[in-house]
Amino acid sequence: MRILITGNMGYVGSVVAGHLRARYPDASLIGFDSGYFEDCLTGTDVSPEVLLDRQIFGDVRETPADLFNGVDAVIHLAAISNDPMGTRFEAVTDEINYRATTALAEAAWSAGVRNFVFASSCSVYGAADGLARRETDNVGPLTAYGRSKIAVERYFEERNFGTMTVTCLRFATACGMSPRLRLDLVLNDFVACALASRKITVLSDGMPWRPLIDVGDMARAIEWAAVRTPGNGGPVLSVNAGCDEQNFRVKELAQAVAEEIPGTDVDINMQSPPDRRSYRVDFSLFRELAPEFVPVVTLRQSIASLREGLAGMGFADAQFRNSQHMRLNALEAHIAADKLTPDLRWRVSYH
Repeated sequence: MRILITGNMGYVGSVVAGHLRARYPDASLIGFDSGYFEDCLTGTDVSPEVLLDRQIFGDVRETPADLFNGVDAVIHLAAISNDPMGTRFEAVTDEINYRATTALAEAAWSAGVRNFVFASSCSVYGAADGLARRETDNVGPLTAYGRSKIAVERYFEERNFGTMTVTCLRFATACGMSPRLRLDLVLNDFVACALASRKITVLSDGMPWRPLIDVGDMARAIEWAAVRTPGNGGPVLSVNAGCDEQNFRVKELAQAVAEEIPGTDVDINMQSPPDRRSYRVDFSLFRELAPEFVPVVTLRQSIASLREGLAGMGFADAQFRNSQHMRLNALEAHIAADKLTPDLRWRVSYH
């Protein structure tokens, strides 16, 4: 089996590469990445790319014509990957997350790719009060990032790819340790705060709902989708990827971290404007279609992996929100150094 992973040098992709190598030791694994976060290694001196058969550097807006030759499955992770980056680079988010994705899917189909896995997001639900959201419910993305994800899903729904099976995994909010750790994710941020300063500052009133999924469980869901057949969910499937037990209010996450890291205070900003990004999610369809791949990592296990990983790095940076562990900061640093253009293209080739 030959698998192409786009965005393999990111937070999720670095874990996916290791997981797939362990699951498919004889598979040919190819990475395709821009290299924005190549140097953001955490807790390791060895790049996860050593587990790949080949690493290709490039921009998904300009993929090589032969990239998909002989590829059985495409795992498409490359994206402007959160709300702050989407707000700062809104036009680029549309270019990369939507336009480049649809072009990439067309190229994959033309090359005879059998499975296309798209990393979507539960953020497509936006502000969703009341019952947990199912795939058949209305969506209401509030950000450029969320809008780009649902635009791709709708494109897949309208496009008939024939023999190419498409799976859009609407992931819960990612968390957990990775060889390229991000701290601009809610649980990861809270654990970093607790370790660095023994104080968690919740910037909202703590009431918004967030579903969580550990990055290790994301890799397992991707494994399932990479070999899914049309008889299990249809030729084009959008499915919430996570588990019902992992729906939490933000303040519950902060309190859980404080319990696991004794001596941590929790400061909730009760005077803040309401955070409209709040949604509970129903994951029963995923449980029905992929019972052997439902998440198994608990909230406390995710906290423990982060605590141990950060402690192993000697992490003690109380100002980490100004560091490259926040992906927007990493991009801004490249631009300030005149390495990236404002539309996130490399000015010179580094590879």
